[in-house]
Amino acid sequence: MDTKKEQKGWTNDELEASVDAYLAIQARYPNDEKFNKSAEHKLLQGGVLASRNTKSIDYRLQNISALFDELGLKPIIHYKPKVNIGSGIAARLTKILETKGLLTQSTELLATEGDVRSRHVKPAKAQNFVDVPEDDSPPQQGVTVTRYFVRNSKIKGWILENAKGICEACDQPGPFEMDGKPYLEVHHVKHLAQQGKDRKNNTVALCPNCHRRCHHSSDRVEFTDSLYKKVKRLKRQ
Repeated sequence: MDTKKEQKGWTNDELEASVDAYLAIQARYPNDEKFNKSAEHKLLQGGVLASRNTKSIDYRLQNISALFDELGLKPIIHYKPKVNIGSGIAARLTKILETKGLLTQSTELLATEGDVRSRHVKPAKAQNFVDVPEDDSPPQQGVTVTRYFVRNSKIKGWILENAKGICEACDQPGPFEMDGKPYLEVHHVKHLAQQGKDRKNNTVALCPNCHRRCHHSSDRVEFTDSLYKKVKRLKRQ
């Protein structure tokens, strides 16, 4: 019987490990095949979730199913949705899903970045912003769901560790700390949706500003080209 004493709050690393495990299970059993839950939970207990008992891990994975169901993503049917997720946990899980490309209108889609930007900017330009606008009704909520890629956590870990908290584009430290470490984001120089590889020679650690620049700036092509010249391990694919 699993009687392991638990610590109280879940860290971001624990939540991300839970999401990674959920996605990995989904990738291995795409047609809802039965699998050994206990074995999956023990794998997690051998890593970041060493302090969590199997009941707690199962509950958290059921939380993720509930979130997937709410967001219109396909959940794992063997983890019945537990909808009573705290708002803080739900927000943090949603943020993790965003960083993995599940919920954002990503430039890794086959549509070009210019097309995406134009769809949002052109209607605004056509409006009259000279007059003071009337207060509008509360904004409607919506979620953009995109296809996702289960990424290699070892590659991500190596890239972040190798960067030592310094952005590989601008050479500045991460702008704030998360879990005691400077915050950086992992970026695939050739996007996975464009057949880029999830390898060290296609991946860099960037501060949020440089990451957004790679995706959205008017000089994104030139900026991306500069990464190949600056970061010696990168290879064009």
